[in-house]
Amino acid sequence: MGTNSEQSFFPSHHWLYFTVYLFAFLVGLPLNLMAFVIFVGKLRRRPVAVDVLLLNLTLSDLILLLFLPFRMVEAANGMQWPLPFFLCPFSGFLFFTTIYLTSLFLAAVSIERFLSVAYPLWYKNRPRPGQAVLVSVACWLLAASHCSVVYVIELSGASSKSPAANGTCYLQFQEYQLAILLPVRLEMAVVLFGVPLLITSCCYSRLLWILSKGASQHRRKRVAGLVAATLLNFLVCFGPYNVSHVVGYVQGESPAWRGYVLLLSTLNSCIDPFVYYCSSSGFQADFQGLLRRLAGAWSLYRQERSVELTVTRESKEQELSKVESR
Repeated sequence: MGTNSEQSFFPSHHWLYFTVYLFAFLVGLPLNLMAFVIFVGKLRRRPVAVDVLLLNLTLSDLILLLFLPFRMVEAANGMQWPLPFFLCPFSGFLFFTTIYLTSLFLAAVSIERFLSVAYPLWYKNRPRPGQAVLVSVACWLLAASHCSVVYVIELSGASSKSPAANGTCYLQFQEYQLAILLPVRLEMAVVLFGVPLLITSCCYSRLLWILSKGASQHRRKRVAGLVAATLLNFLVCFGPYNVSHVVGYVQGESPAWRGYVLLLSTLNSCIDPFVYYCSSSGFQADFQGLLRRLAGAWSLYRQERSVELTVTRESKEQELSKVESR
């Protein structure tokens, strides 16, 4: 029975994947940790729906980043899976789930932002954190249920204790596996990308139209920047990857370039914190305040270390002088 491979480009380019994963981990992890702290603080002060959604989006990015080291190990090993087999479907399941959670939460946030402008008095008096929690749970379940196909495919093509015969993880598929996988991917491209993109585009276009009637120029520019960043995020980070699903369904096989565009989706975890920063003056103030506190804590630590080293040096000099006086 024939196989379809997504790794025709891996033997000579696996270090590209390692480099991108490492960059995303080193840049995205501290930024998302700071964003997580900020949103937790905002929810403690005054829980509102949009902050609940953004907290879940940040948590999703953190999960992706925390499991990227498994991808780094795989890339460093020439895209052969050297880890225990149970980590293969588990890490893949989390990886793809968190990628699609981003598009779902961005769509939910766009609805919240539209409501805050279209119905400002109603929105201000109804923070609705409970409803946002229910929406968040629905997003997690929707993404997880679709991405559970990783378990179906991996467990159908391998024993429960070892990866596929070629030693890879979710890279090469038999024809009977593609018969299951390709239609699911097409559905994911429509339900988890196309529909959220349509919702986001409609909400933000309507929002810009409302603001064009009476908002200040500064606010219109800030919101326009937010809309542009969000839509570019959709189109650049997620668009090519989901196009590969459509192409794969039409061709009956996974495109060889699918892995490359998946890297763009990985880099999204670094972009989200910048979108938060540009979209809210409150987030900017909290972010700058957190930076000042971290800088102050680091300065205090350095001063304490300097004092300790000075005391230690003086103590050694006194002991040495005592020895010499004898």
